[in-house]
Amino acid sequence: MRNILITVMMLVVVILLFNAIINKDTTGTKAQIESQGNSANTKISTMLTP
Repeated sequence: MRNILITVMMLVVVILLFNAIINKDTTGTKAQIESQGNSANTKISTMLTP
């Protein structure tokens, strides 16, 4: 029973850390990857247009 409780608590901590680090609104990893990808797409599209 104790092992299950510890496992559940660890999963909750992992979920909270994921939300705090990855899914943060403007400074999270996901937002940074999206902004870098958008700027790369813009640069590529300007290079391809004559």
